[in-house]
Amino acid sequence: MSTRKLVVLLLAVALCGVAITAAVRNPEHADLDAAARRGVPGKFVTLGDGVTHYDVQGPDSGQRVLLAHGFSVPSYIWDSTVTALVGAGFRVARFDYYGRGFSDRPDVRYTADLLDRQMLQLLDSLGWTGPVDIVGLSMGGPVTANFVGRHPDRVRSLTLVDPAAGPRDEPPPVMFRLPLIGGTLWQGFAVPGMAAGQLSDFVEPAKWPDWPDRYRVQMQYRGFGRALLSTRTENADGPPLDSVYARVGALGKPTLLIWGMQDNTVPIKYADGVRKAIPQAQFHPIERAGHLPHMERTDVVNPVLISFLRK
Repeated sequence: MSTRKLVVLLLAVALCGVAITAAVRNPEHADLDAAARRGVPGKFVTLGDGVTHYDVQGPDSGQRVLLAHGFSVPSYIWDSTVTALVGAGFRVARFDYYGRGFSDRPDVRYTADLLDRQMLQLLDSLGWTGPVDIVGLSMGGPVTANFVGRHPDRVRSLTLVDPAAGPRDEPPPVMFRLPLIGGTLWQGFAVPGMAAGQLSDFVEPAKWPDWPDRYRVQMQYRGFGRALLSTRTENADGPPLDSVYARVGALGKPTLLIWGMQDNTVPIKYADGVRKAIPQAQFHPIERAGHLPHMERTDVVNPVLISFLRK
C-alpha cells in the first residue's frame, strides 16, 4: 500500500471514530411531540413556525408583562420573577423560544426575524394588541430591543437584565460548521457540556444544585443543538448590538437596565454602551450577583422591577 493511500485510510478511520464518538455522546434521543408534552405545565399554541410553549398567570385585569429568556435556558428561568409580579397584581406571560424548552424545533435559520415573528404572533394569539411591558434577559436583550424597534406601538416599556452587549460573539468554530460532519461534531462535543456550563452564570453556584438537571430535560429532544448552532451562527452576522439598542433610545421608550456586578458572561463594563445607546434608561447595578441577578438577588431586583413597571 502506498504512503498516500495509507494516510487516506488512517484519516478515514480517524474520522469514523470521531463521528461514532460524537453520535454516542449526542444527548438527543427523543422527538418532541404531544406525548412528550403530556403533563407539562403551561399551555401550547400553534404559531406560524410551529408549536410554542407558553404560560400566562395573574389577574385578567392586571397590567400585561411579557418575559423573554436568553440564549438557551427556557422560560423556567423566570420562575421567581413570575411569582413576584403575579403577587403584585400583574398579568404575566412567558414562553420558550423555538428550539428551546418545550417549543418546536423547526429546521430553519434561527434569525432575529424568526424570534420577532414568534413574539408578535404569540401576543396576537393572547389578544394582547395594546402596549405591553417587555422584559428581556441576556440574548433576550437584543431580541426584545429589536421587537421594540419594529413594533413600537406594541410596547409600553422595556426592561433589560444583563443584556447581550458589546462585540457580537464570534461564530462557532469552523469544525462545527463543516458540511455533513459539522452538526454531528457539535452534537457530540459541544452540546453535552452545556448543562454543567450554566452554573457559571451564578456567583454562588452551590446554591443551585438542580440547575444542570433542569437544563438537561430539553436536551433530550431532537433539534435542540441544531437550533443553538444556527442561533450562534446567525447572531454573529447580526448588526452591531449598540445600534439595536439605539433604536430603543431614539424612540424614547421607558427603559430599566439591571446588571449583576459579578457577571462573567456579559461583563458589566458593557453597560456603558447600552446606557449611551438608551440615555433614558434607569440603571441599577446589583451587588453580589452574576449573570442572573433576578434569581440571585430577588430581594433587590423584584422591588426595583415592580416599582418601574407601576410608573
